[in-house]
Amino acid sequence: MTPRRALATLLPVVALATLTSAQAASPVSSPWAPVDPARMSAAIRTLASDDFQGRAPATEGEARTVAWLIAQYRKIGLEPGGEAGGWTQDVPLLRTRIGTPSRLDVTIGGSDMPLELKKDIYLATLSPVERLQVNSAPMVFVGYGVHAPERQWDDYKNVDLKGKIAVFLVNDPDFDARAGEPVAGRFGGRTMTYYGRWTYKYEEAARRGAIGALIVHDTPGASYPWTTVIAPGGEAFDIVRDAASDKPVPLQGWLEGDAATRLFARAGLDLAALRVKARDPAFQPVTIPGATLTADVPVSVAHLHSRNVIGKLTGAKYPGETVMYGAHWDAFGVGTDTQGRPVIRRGAIDDGSGIAAVLEIARAFKAGPKPARTVMFAAWTAEERGLLGSTWYAAHPLAPLAKTAANFTIDVLQMAGPAHNAFVIGAGQDSLQDDLAAAARTQGRIVQPEARPERGAFYRADHLPFARAGVPVVAMMGMAGPYDLLSGGVAAGEAWLKAYMACYHQACDIWSANWDLRGAAEDTALLYQIGRDVAFSHVWPHWKPGSEFATIRAESAAERGGRVRAVRKVGLCPNPPGPEALDPDHG
Repeated sequence: MTPRRALATLLPVVALATLTSAQAASPVSSPWAPVDPARMSAAIRTLASDDFQGRAPATEGEARTVAWLIAQYRKIGLEPGGEAGGWTQDVPLLRTRIGTPSRLDVTIGGSDMPLELKKDIYLATLSPVERLQVNSAPMVFVGYGVHAPERQWDDYKNVDLKGKIAVFLVNDPDFDARAGEPVAGRFGGRTMTYYGRWTYKYEEAARRGAIGALIVHDTPGASYPWTTVIAPGGEAFDIVRDAASDKPVPLQGWLEGDAATRLFARAGLDLAALRVKARDPAFQPVTIPGATLTADVPVSVAHLHSRNVIGKLTGAKYPGETVMYGAHWDAFGVGTDTQGRPVIRRGAIDDGSGIAAVLEIARAFKAGPKPARTVMFAAWTAEERGLLGSTWYAAHPLAPLAKTAANFTIDVLQMAGPAHNAFVIGAGQDSLQDDLAAAARTQGRIVQPEARPERGAFYRADHLPFARAGVPVVAMMGMAGPYDLLSGGVAAGEAWLKAYMACYHQACDIWSANWDLRGAAEDTALLYQIGRDVAFSHVWPHWKPGSEFATIRAESAAERGGRVRAVRKVGLCPNPPGPEALDPDHG
């Protein structure tokens, strides 16, 4: 029995329906400063109000959101952390929208197989062109589209993809592996690696010169249904890339599962059998016999400008080293529902809750002694459009990423009250996750791996651009699994999660006076504790062996002062640890 569960048997928590206002507002103690659930609720209520219009980038809703965030940072007493001594960082965005195709089909053996947009195929482009045109491009099935030398895996086998369409399966090569197959466990089993993400597959196809990249959809592998794939309606966003940057694959999209099966069958191929062959490291790419794709699709292009909002507290001893907290301020703005009625997708929990948490953590730091390292507090734009605000920052950092000790990202907190447990996203990635477990024990809680690691949540929030740059990260995501709530246990946690997921990215993600934010405040205090331990030390958190991000961090070790070994202190005591000479990557 955990300490908290033992306590709960003596002091049962009142049900949410009878929660008093005093209980809801009770600050959650950490070793250094309180986190106030009532203040968090008020911040979410403001961000999800009509005045903020759903907080879409490059709208009046953005202007009001940015002004409000700056006012909060000033009220807390932060310093400007943006460009040129200001509070913001400009993020130039590219928005594309595809129109009705004048032609979209696959020719197989001389006969055309029309593809109906949104029914058989979904298309988008990140290229700033007036028309998306592909003329009779050959199609090549490349298994899972993975090139992972460290795992002795290469689906491409040097196949020439220039001017061709790459077709691949979703998720990792071992997602559907059976016991005894050579691939079993090579990519973490049901836990998705970055190689399983559709973003990686598009990137790899682009690196190999493909003119198009199509993922075969299946709901278990994608973790979401076809309706989710087509929801953006052909709209896509990207950061504006300079001439020297890698260019995205011009045509990217998905093939609906049944449509893909029919396409392969018309070419004389058995897609189900190819799925099995693709789970073998000896798999060879398969040119789909006689199949060529033709597309002629109009594209509208807009160049937009948005902003990250950044405050900081400059470190007293190591100002050039940084600990960063972040959440995204954007949601989906004003649109229409399926009946054409205007709606606002307000993003109260996603991610008004994260912004509220970052503000509380900033207050906690400001209330105490000045940290040894600089602590930054970021509100990112365009997360819902593809992690674009944080991606822009990672490409144009305002503090050196090699000397950014840690990134803590908060993206959705649970609103159902205190819990016996917390969740780690992407378990086994880095040492900060061990610190998370240690901090949770001081709260009488346990840390568990996310319930559905095959969803790849570790690759779907604003910490990812920092991980890809080598910065150790921790993500707090309230939809990582059902919380074991003090009031109602796992069943109550599952009920909250089910209700929230029904409103995920929908107009019903709104603020509620009935929330119990004490659990969200506990998770916020958890991240404050482990971040403070890093901010008041000279510890360099590290990636664990086997993480796909470990080698990236190792390349910048010299910038952190070499590789001096010492014993690392992992203390969560009120007196912050003093500076130590540590191995930057294995402290």
